[in-house]
Amino acid sequence: MINNQTTSTVLMIRPSNFGFNPETAASNSFQNEPKQNSEDVQAIAKKEFDNYVNALTDLGVDVIVFDDFKESSTPDSIFPNNWISTHQNGSLIVYPMFVPNRRKERRMDIIDSLRQKYNYKITDFSPYELGGTPQILEGTGSMIFDHSNKVVYAATSPRTNPVLLTTIAKHIEYTPVIFEAMGKSNELIYHTNVMMCVGDTFISIGLDTIIPEHREAVLNQIKTSGKEIIALTNDQVYNHFAGNMLQVKNKLNESILVMSEQAYNSLTEEQLAAFKKHNNHLLAVSIQTIEYIGGGSARCMLAEIFY
Repeated sequence: MINNQTTSTVLMIRPSNFGFNPETAASNSFQNEPKQNSEDVQAIAKKEFDNYVNALTDLGVDVIVFDDFKESSTPDSIFPNNWISTHQNGSLIVYPMFVPNRRKERRMDIIDSLRQKYNYKITDFSPYELGGTPQILEGTGSMIFDHSNKVVYAATSPRTNPVLLTTIAKHIEYTPVIFEAMGKSNELIYHTNVMMCVGDTFISIGLDTIIPEHREAVLNQIKTSGKEIIALTNDQVYNHFAGNMLQVKNKLNESILVMSEQAYNSLTEEQLAAFKKHNNHLLAVSIQTIEYIGGGSARCMLAEIFY
């Protein structure tokens, strides 16, 4: 079976208690403590979220929205791609999360709803987060799938365990490409999806974030894919979330590259021309508060629904 790289259906979670998460801040250098009170932060985040949903639906993308629980204690629930992924072989995978308060984001009502609608077979890897030597793998934050070539790219970090990655790659019959990439404070970059995006016919990547001894192997694998490489600078990755993009399709089968407004504004004319060559639409959404406080961007807010 030839896999499609993109889908026209995405899952999003409308926040009820969005805010700065101190449990994740130690491993996510993209987070910043808010200057506003928590009620203002939540109100702004909800507005940014709703505008994002509207922008997607206006372009013909099917968006499945679940509301977070009213009394939620999960400030990062707006980023569902870390705990769930769906696949074209009919599987839905649930993932182990790094910190305890993010583990509460996993919801059986959402899993059951998707299973009833799409007849998924559920595989739950979340128990790997328990025990004396937990193994963590945070979904499509940790893993970037090249579906058309059945390859999965992953930068190791406290949130991306290479042993479990290899197990899951085998489970879905993909080839793993594992490497180290460094963040702006010379730490292991927390999620692969802040420095890499795979589309139908292109791969955008912050090559210089990858340590020199791993860079050539990653580059060679990308060249094997036949997809055009669009290189991003470290400044674009570290300071503007330019690596955190996702290509989706709409109901007309047009390609849409989704990114944040600040990511879009950081791109050069040459990069923009390259992205436009591979996409019918570039969608830039204003999610400044979510990015600044949550440490995640446009791609992190989307869980792809393949069926």
